[in-house]
Amino acid sequence: MQQLVAELLEGNRRAAARLISLVENDDPGKRELLKDIYPRTANAYVIGVTGAPGSGKSSLVDWLLKQLRKDGLTVGAIAVDPTSPFSGGAILGDRIRMQDHALDQDIFIRSMGTRGSLGGLSRATREAIQVLDAFGKDIILIETVGVGQSEVDIVKTADTTIVVLTPASGDSLQTIKAGIMEIADVFAVNKSDLPGADRMVTEINMMLDMKKNAAWRPPVIPTVSVKNEGIEELWRALQEHRQHIEKSGRLLEI
Repeated sequence: MQQLVAELLEGNRRAAARLISLVENDDPGKRELLKDIYPRTANAYVIGVTGAPGSGKSSLVDWLLKQLRKDGLTVGAIAVDPTSPFSGGAILGDRIRMQDHALDQDIFIRSMGTRGSLGGLSRATREAIQVLDAFGKDIILIETVGVGQSEVDIVKTADTTIVVLTPASGDSLQTIKAGIMEIADVFAVNKSDLPGADRMVTEINMMLDMKKNAAWRPPVIPTVSVKNEGIEELWRALQEHRQHIEKSGRLLEI
């Protein structure tokens, strides 16, 4: 275990993968491992991406990865997927969906199954974040499984949370009332080339206007992830939120 930790801190990708597997499988030495890497954590910035299934979270994450690498940042991505009833692993491997990044040594992508955990995250997600943090990643992206209103665990885990919505998500007012709307630091209205996108942006802004004394007003960014539209604007909004919580001191509390 000590050898694995040493290799992780030296930037060994295989060691990172093995250590994540150990924490995911609740290895008896997990506590000691996390204790050893703890002094090397709290450096990465964690961005959560959540929203209903089919909202285009994976393609949005894919383009965000490209944007972050263009800016010279190293990235870890954890994609939380439904658990296979046969293998106990993730059903939808996001490494398949993000093949363009497979050869980039500065991107580390890991799919994790929920393994019965509710709230959109795997039970081992936070521990996997610690491993990638100690591994030296500048940014860690967490894509949640997409389970609807119960998907609020991400707000306890991420520094900044993106809620991805689409004009095709049914009655937009009902969507706005959902508990998931309360956790957004940034809204991405994806597939905004579809009819009803402008209306959804307007309705979200109207909802935000009713919160008069909020310290941070979440920006609403129209995106078309399959066409790489709005990704730069989304990244700017994420940077602005980071600056906000750094200035307010909230980043230290997260």
